[in-house]
Amino acid sequence: MNKLEQLKQHTVVVADTGDIGSIAQYQPQDATTNPSLLLKSVASEAYAPLLRDAIAYADRLGGDAHKKLLAAQDRLAVNVGVEILKHVPGRVSTEVDARLSFDTAGTVARARHMMALYQAAGIDQERVLIKIAATWEGIQAAKQLEARGIACNLTLMFNFAQAVACADAKVTLISPFVGRIYDWYQVRSDQPISPEHDPGVLSVKSIYDYYRHLDIPTIVMGASFRSTGQVEALTGCDYLTISPALLHTLQEDMGACPARLSVEAAKAQVIQPVEMGENAFRWAMNEDPMATEKLAEGIRGFAKDLAQLELTLQAQWEGITV
Repeated sequence: MNKLEQLKQHTVVVADTGDIGSIAQYQPQDATTNPSLLLKSVASEAYAPLLRDAIAYADRLGGDAHKKLLAAQDRLAVNVGVEILKHVPGRVSTEVDARLSFDTAGTVARARHMMALYQAAGIDQERVLIKIAATWEGIQAAKQLEARGIACNLTLMFNFAQAVACADAKVTLISPFVGRIYDWYQVRSDQPISPEHDPGVLSVKSIYDYYRHLDIPTIVMGASFRSTGQVEALTGCDYLTISPALLHTLQEDMGACPARLSVEAAKAQVIQPVEMGENAFRWAMNEDPMATEKLAEGIRGFAKDLAQLELTLQAQWEGITV
């Protein structure tokens, strides 16, 4: 077996892409999207009908230009998600507007609206994860949504405190970012960092061990990989979301890919539960410059891509007769 086939024996593989061709090629269980991936998708002619439908939907709703842009943006995200679900047996993650990352009520409202769009398209609620930035406000929004039966994927996770708060909120799935943590430390190091000593890999492992040792049901999905070495170092993690380029490399490699993480190993450790209220959360983030910088950077990046997506939608609006 190649490494991708071996990896699938120990870990649920998720495609970190909105590209249908890649999803069909690598046959992941689930798929994740974000504003950056959505922006790439609308540049493809294959997605033109989804884009036209989003514009027509917003026109039917009416309202001012800003309201129509937001409506088209949500509809497009759901349209892409519906298309992806034709090619994966599991779930798709669809992201709430990153500009609502510090607005609990706003996040809840937009998430419920997006889920209603999925249901109107005939998609069961169980097949969708609402993706939210793991700010304190985002985690509290997820807590409310989970209580309503809407499953969430908390993203942009860089600090253990975020993972503990998500567990307390009974979040379905979290996405700790390996590669972005690695990036922050690597530029400050005068030596290459191996996967075994990679702070991003170790962050995911510590979260996985904490959850599995304490029987916390939240799924740990390592994300944002820079190399197959990072992926292989986390073989055995619940889920891993991987780009098509790295999936291709794993598929072409016939070497061994044994499990590195396991419930049994986590259970053998001495781990105590951690108390995590708002004050403790904010202090932990304050004391971690990497997490603070990377969370803010990630939110800004997604917000920038959303703004660019809106410009693309606006240009299409002016050029398309629906």
